[in-house]
Amino acid sequence: MSIKRINQYKTAPVMMKAMMDLEKTTHESILPLSLRELVKIRASQLNNCAFCLNMHTKDALKAGEEINRLMAISVWKESSFFTDRERAALLWTETLTLLSEKEASDEIYQKVSDQFNDQELAELTVMIAVINAWNRFGVGLAIKAE
Repeated sequence: MSIKRINQYKTAPVMMKAMMDLEKTTHESILPLSLRELVKIRASQLNNCAFCLNMHTKDALKAGEEINRLMAISVWKESSFFTDRERAALLWTETLTLLSEKEASDEIYQKVSDQFNDQELAELTVMIAVINAWNRFGVGLAIKAE
């Protein structure tokens, strides 16, 4: 039997408002929605966040993403479904999500920055940080997927 965990919106409303405001800014990104959803799905897979994985998979499908690409995100390195730009975004997602295991080396940074201009790279980095924060809520507070 699991214990009841807190509701972060009720226990820390000011901080959660700030988190929601940060999330809203990511919706204004110049990066395409399809790329943003791929990043959110991959980070959520790596973090074992069922809630976010469920949400962003549904969002990607609503936005017109193809099911075969969604099923292949976890094997993006071996798949031919992704563009070089998407591969760079997924590489950066894995690198920043797994910082304790994987160094953000100059070689990786170069591969990513070859595909994104400075603004895009900054926005991509913020987006990865934000989804990783949401994943910590989902996993740490055991938020269930609907």
